[in-house]
Amino acid sequence: MGWILGSRFLMLTHTGRRSGAPRRTVVEVVDHDEATDTYFIASGWGEASDWLQNITKTPHVSVSVGRRTFETDAVRLPVADAARALDTYANRHPRAFAQLGKMMIGRPLAATPEDCRVLADRVPLVALRVR
Repeated sequence: MGWILGSRFLMLTHTGRRSGAPRRTVVEVVDHDEATDTYFIASGWGEASDWLQNITKTPHVSVSVGRRTFETDAVRLPVADAARALDTYANRHPRAFAQLGKMMIGRPLAATPEDCRVLADRVPLVALRVR
């Protein structure tokens, strides 16, 4: 079904931290570094997100995006790197970025480095690096 989602969303297949069973979650792609084939995703529900807790325990995950499926290692980004990834997203999708800010911190955000840093302090970002 990746062809329906295009490249703006991906399906993450991860391992349940308690059950050990495969779990699937569709998440929006914040950015994609084509040179390294690294995808960046954000946890809109913060630390409480089940998929984030699962990949923290077992970072080896499978990703389906478009018509591709591949194995990756999930790495949590430091805030400075997360802010840079969010800056790219904010400039590409300013209305979605504003709404994300409203949902996460209670006010719309502008596509500025300062507001990207504000959101990066609250929203965990993860890099999915192809194995």
